[in-house]
Amino acid sequence: MPNYVSPGVYVIEKDISDYLPSVNTSIVGITGFASKGPVDTPTLITNQNQLVRTFGAPSENITGQALEGALEILEETNTVYFNRSADSALDASAKVSVGFCPAVVVNASSYGIDRDLYLKVNVYNNAGVKVLDNKSFSIPAGTLGAGGTQAAAIRKVVGGGLQNEKVGVFYNSDTTTSGHIVGSFAGSGAYVEVSAYSDSTFTTGLSALNVVNPSANDITGGLSGYGVDSVTFGLNVWASSVTAYGGTYVSNQTEVDGGGYAASPNASAISYLVESLYPGAGYNGGFRSDGTASGNTISVNGIGAGLFTVNVLQDGAVEESFTAGVVSASPTIDAAINTGETNTTSEIIKGNVVLGINTPISYGDGAANFIDTLEQSFLINETESPIMTYKLSTLTGEVTYTGLAQAFRQGARFNKLVEGDYSLAGGNNGDGDVNTLVGTGATEPKTGVHAFEDESLNVGIALVPGVYNEAVQNELISVAESTQAFLALVSPPYGIGTTQDAIDWHNGKSTTTAYSRTSAINSSYAAIFFPHVKVFSTFDKKDRWYDPTIFAARQMAFTDSVADSWFAPAGFRRGRLTKPTDVEVKITQGDRDSMYSGGNAINPISSFPQQGITIFGQRTAQRSPSALDRINVRRLMIYIRKVLLQGTGRFVFEPNDEFTWEQLEAALNPFLDDILRRRGIQDFRVICDETVNTPARVDRNELWCKVILKPTKTAEIIIFELNLTSQSADITTL
Repeated sequence: MPNYVSPGVYVIEKDISDYLPSVNTSIVGITGFASKGPVDTPTLITNQNQLVRTFGAPSENITGQALEGALEILEETNTVYFNRSADSALDASAKVSVGFCPAVVVNASSYGIDRDLYLKVNVYNNAGVKVLDNKSFSIPAGTLGAGGTQAAAIRKVVGGGLQNEKVGVFYNSDTTTSGHIVGSFAGSGAYVEVSAYSDSTFTTGLSALNVVNPSANDITGGLSGYGVDSVTFGLNVWASSVTAYGGTYVSNQTEVDGGGYAASPNASAISYLVESLYPGAGYNGGFRSDGTASGNTISVNGIGAGLFTVNVLQDGAVEESFTAGVVSASPTIDAAINTGETNTTSEIIKGNVVLGINTPISYGDGAANFIDTLEQSFLINETESPIMTYKLSTLTGEVTYTGLAQAFRQGARFNKLVEGDYSLAGGNNGDGDVNTLVGTGATEPKTGVHAFEDESLNVGIALVPGVYNEAVQNELISVAESTQAFLALVSPPYGIGTTQDAIDWHNGKSTTTAYSRTSAINSSYAAIFFPHVKVFSTFDKKDRWYDPTIFAARQMAFTDSVADSWFAPAGFRRGRLTKPTDVEVKITQGDRDSMYSGGNAINPISSFPQQGITIFGQRTAQRSPSALDRINVRRLMIYIRKVLLQGTGRFVFEPNDEFTWEQLEAALNPFLDDILRRRGIQDFRVICDETVNTPARVDRNELWCKVILKPTKTAEIIIFELNLTSQSADITTL
């Protein structure tokens, strides 16, 4: 308390409105396989469309039924954390061709400076289609005034490669006497035709131009000096009308970092490797017989002399679009599209410029080296020769090698991605080994079922549907027990057989190879459901047998929405399943008795003639008889524990005295009274005084608070006793 020593009016605010917060009990955690999306990253999913967009559509080809389960459960709750696992998953990829634009050198003459200059330009894209037809440009004498240059004068009229232009002019500086007229499309089929005239009628030709590469339609060979094969850039060919061709750098390797050897970049094998941001076959794309696209495809459009667009499509619809270029005035490819999984720009792809490699080399100590990773500054402009930087692994460590990409030099300095459509392919889901789902909690990020050890997720129900591996199920239950945060749902595998076979499996006596279980399940943090149910899959357009834990979790979420988590998610009010059309095994009354007694703890899903398919049990997998052998009580205790952890942390480091003890009691009593009024408990008592906070405990800086609860039991067995009496009996005394 502050000490007040001078006269005045003071206001003191004290917050004594302590109460315990509410906790969402319907958050479901699902671990499993998917065809796309982030790996080992529990992702909040709030609706079905988001699930399919992020992790792909369900399919029988994907191991397990995690996606199917999430879709069903999202019909009853809007909070699911989906954690995708993968072992040796592969990124879907496509190699986008890199090419150079056709370029014509402007002669350093007086035309356009002190004499009129007239140009006609035709531009063809890489498919050989004319996109600019006899476009005429007039460059009057004195366009730039005294001291101007021809290249600068032409650029003022023609432009400098702005977006949507088909032709542009580039030069080193305003004082440079020569420059380039460049067609905006790169590739082996692209070319530009430029004619120079001295009169406005375009009849008198001028020898004012020379062609950069007069006959190179493609670049396919190795490097030799500044050129490729016998084609030399910058030939001194003068004419009034010239044609320059574009070219494509041919990618002749499938991998850059796959162990090939190289001494320097093989610039004839340059490509832009586009990969899916995350692995999975769900990113694979292609084109149907009618020409329409399916899956993920990349569409490159050369929209300007120095720019292009990269469109990322899903089933033919543009999901993302990026404008980039490789000239200094444009954002470079690696600036526009992310090159990794961090600081992402695209949510679908990543990309890197790669070099084909095919020549063994030695570096420094004479040891053979190979390209580990390729780093590059893909900045191509009229003043600089591009520099490629890549790392080499040596016997003594890693070194960085920087070399000149020679095929980019001289006239081939105007580089772009080649216009066209490219399909992502080769993605793999990484669902070959279900043991991946076991994961680990020893490292970050935590993987597999251990991803739900994060208390901030507040997962209250967890399952790995469609996976019946003993190690996976046991690990899920172990995590549930160690965290005390959620109920683990498991089931026997589909096709196990009769009810007795399911009981044997539950007791660890199932030795059939496909359905083996050698350890019994005995935990109040687990619940077992049997049998599978038949559901029509809208994605596969067929009936499929679904893991019963999917509908167990769904009905728990439904129970939370219509009642509370301490109500039984079973019976004809809250356990009736409306979507399934059949059950794998018909459960009789005798079956239910065997599954639910004698130390067995399997929750039957039965098909009743009038009421339909219904979850008709709510046992946890605990064998010993106690209140915790019921799901409603276990979920009640999980809820109370989470509320206490979240709502009482503010009392840590408070004085351990009667005042704090009273505050704790005052916070807990209304909370428990609310549960009592909502039928979760029959009675309770909170004890936080000197009887539990003994001097020894206080000396250890411990504050104890005992809470005694009488959980509400469910009426699972209803018995009507019918008594017949004689006519003379007095029923008021019976």
